[in-house]
This record gives sequence, structure tokens and C-alpha cells, in this order.
Amino acid sequence: MTNTINVRELKPAKIDNRTFYSRLWQLTLPIALQSFMLASVAAADALMLGRIAQNEMAAVSLATQVQFVQNIFVLGITSAGSILGAQYWGKGDKKTMRELFNMMIRFSVAVSLIFFLGCELTPGLLMRIFTHDPVLIEIGMPYLRIAGWSYLLTGVSQCYLSMMKVTDHVRESAVIGSSAVVMNIIFNALLIFGLLGLLRMEARGAALATTIARALELLFCLILSTRDDYLTPDFAHFFKDRKELLLSFIRQCLPLMGGSLLWGVGFTSYTAIIGHLGADAAASNSIAAVIRDLACCVCNGIATAAAIMVGNELGAGNLAEGKAYGYKLRNFSFVLGFASTAFILAITPLVVRMVKLTPKAHSYLTGMMIVMAFYMIGRVVNTIMINGVMDSGGDTLFDMYSLAVSMWGLAIPLALAGAFFFHWPVVAVYACTCVDEVGKIPWVLIHFRKCIWVQDLTIH
Repeated sequence: MTNTINVRELKPAKIDNRTFYSRLWQLTLPIALQSFMLASVAAADALMLGRIAQNEMAAVSLATQVQFVQNIFVLGITSAGSILGAQYWGKGDKKTMRELFNMMIRFSVAVSLIFFLGCELTPGLLMRIFTHDPVLIEIGMPYLRIAGWSYLLTGVSQCYLSMMKVTDHVRESAVIGSSAVVMNIIFNALLIFGLLGLLRMEARGAALATTIARALELLFCLILSTRDDYLTPDFAHFFKDRKELLLSFIRQCLPLMGGSLLWGVGFTSYTAIIGHLGADAAASNSIAAVIRDLACCVCNGIATAAAIMVGNELGAGNLAEGKAYGYKLRNFSFVLGFASTAFILAITPLVVRMVKLTPKAHSYLTGMMIVMAFYMIGRVVNTIMINGVMDSGGDTLFDMYSLAVSMWGLAIPLALAGAFFFHWPVVAVYACTCVDEVGKIPWVLIHFRKCIWVQDLTIH
């Protein structure tokens, strides 16, 4: 920490609201669009496979949890690079950013290789983590063997897309990501249903579509990065790191990865718990998860934009401006949180009518959507404040230990007890998986006011 002043007593600078919101939406909209398009792939998989059979949809939903966990590790790596990258970009140090790019790719490829091998060598074991239903396991195994190839490609492409976002190429990053999603959905339709004379592959078609789209996404990244105004890895010194920079990267990466792992494995545990309550519960939860991911796109975009904006100011040494941005984003997060609740409640009848489920699964989905609506308040506020503002200044440990307490100390034990000991109704068990986000809001507000996040992390 390089601050020599009491940042808690530092008075936030006065900022121009028009400039602030113009910059916020300029960054948020393409990132939110990219997030929405990415979530749309899961929605397309669910809707298309749901037209074939409920088991196909449920099996793929469970199988994709493997990639979800892999993405948690990759997210920790790319987030660490993005946090430091935003500050060094604000400082104008491109040489150091290329070194950070090297680190991101090396670590991300190593993690992705492990998940690829797991999918190719032990797909049945991975499926049994999430369900004991032999039909779902049988459908999920070939899906994982094909989709596993996309995991290697994703590990590299996400590094490129993340670095584009912090180097004033947010729009281009969104175009590449969104284009890959559109191609994924098109290939989904062709391969799942066997359109245009192609083989009808059903669940395997969804996996192949994802792999093709990821290959094209990485190709677009590599082609675009050859332009003069784009940052590229320093391949001439790819395995050489400055010790101080490597330690700085690790200090950010480990808490982020730890927090992401706690969150990701926790969410996967929620899926596994609900999945063991039967095929109806698994199917309704898979639809609810898709809607949740779509609804979170805007807050995810704002959180990423917040990290860039606050990080740029802090890295440039403008601590008062960075603090002012953080407080304004805190207030805005509550407005968006309550708006998200109203949105989920409004679309619940439409969502329930759209999907083809059993009557019991339909009733489960209705209850889950109502619970999710109130969960969104906490999800939006915590995402913007923790993953956006706090992380941008290196306050990454709080996310990890808050998850350890609220998710692993409260929500997961409640859900496990409700599902396997007390045998509560499915919707009640689902509600247990949602208590962590709402419950930790006061804790987040108290920690935010300590201003530990108001730091310049660059090496001087």
C-alpha cells in the first residue's frame, strides 16, 4: 500500500455528474451486452434442448457446471490482471501491462488444461458430482467430452478480452464476445435439431456448437490484436517476470481466486443439492439459473465499468476522485437492486408460460422466481460494491472471507439440512441458497466505509 495519507478521512472530490454517468454507461453498455449475450447461450441451450426433452435440458445444465467452476479460476486470474491493468493504464505504463498479459495467459492456460483433461478422461465422475440420475449422467458424459475442448480455447480468449476492456477497447471486446455468442446460438440450432441436412446431435450438438464458437472467438482476438493500437503479450520475455510485479499479481490473484472458488463451488453446490431433489427440481432450477444470469448482466457490466473507472483514478494518483466515484456507485447500486426486483416479478408469469415442464416443475419455477426477485437486491449491491469498487483498489480479501461466512457458514449448511435432514419443500431449499447475498448487505456497507479500497497499487 503506497498511500501516505489517511484515506478514511480523505474528502471525496467533487465530480461532474454528466461526465461520470457518460463514462459509466459508455463502459457498461458494451460489457453488459457481452454479458447478456454470453448468458443467452445458456438460455438458448435450455430452450432448444427443452423442446426435445426435459432430461436433455437438465443434463446439459448440470454438465455446464464443470465449465462454470473452470471459469471461476480463469475469472480470478483475469480479474487480478484487470485490476492491476486498469491502474497501470491510468498511469500510462504499457510495458508493465504487457508483462501482466503474459502472467494472465500462463496461469489461465494451466488451469484450463486441468479441466480439459478431467472432461476427456473422467466425464462420468464429474457428472456424478451433480446428480445420481443414470439417465442424466449418460447424456452428460458425451457432452463433456466434446465441450472440454472449448475450455482450452476459453482460457486464452478471456485473457485477450479482459485486457481489451481495460485498454479503451471495450466496444471491440463486446463485438467479439457477442459475435461468438450469435454464432454459438446459430450452430446450436443447426446441430441440436439437425437443420440444413446436418446430423441431429441434440446435447452433443450443443457442446460442438460451443467449441466451434470459442475457436472463432479466439481467432478474432488474435487477428484484432495484430493492429498497432492493441496491447499484446510480451512473447520475447514470456516466461520472465519482475519479482515485485509477480508478487503484486499473486497478492491480488489469490484472494480473488479464493473468493471466486468459494462462490463458484458454492453455487455449484446449490445446483448439486437441488439436483439431488429430483429431475423436476433440477429442470426448474436450470431455468431459474438462466433467468438469474440474464438479470445480472447489467450489474455485472456496471461492476466491471466501476473497477475500470475507479482503478484508472487510483492508479493515476487521484485518490479523492477515486473515492468519490466509489461512493456514487454505492448509492447507484441500491437503485439498480430494487429495479431488478421489480423486473423479475414482472417477467415471472411470462417465463413460466414459455418453458415446457411438468406441472410440478412449473410450480417449483414460479416459487423460485419469486424468491430470486428479492435475492437480486443483495446480488446487485454486493456485485457492484465488492467486485467493482472494492476490488479495484486491492481490497480483495473481504470478498473471500465474507463468502466463507455468509455462503459456507450459513446458506450451504441451511440448504443441506433442509434438503437431506428436514426434507423441506424444494422452493424452501432454494430460498436457503439465496439468504447469503441479502444477509451480508449491512456487513458490506460497514466495510466499505473503512476505505481500505482507496489505494494506488502501481509500482513506483
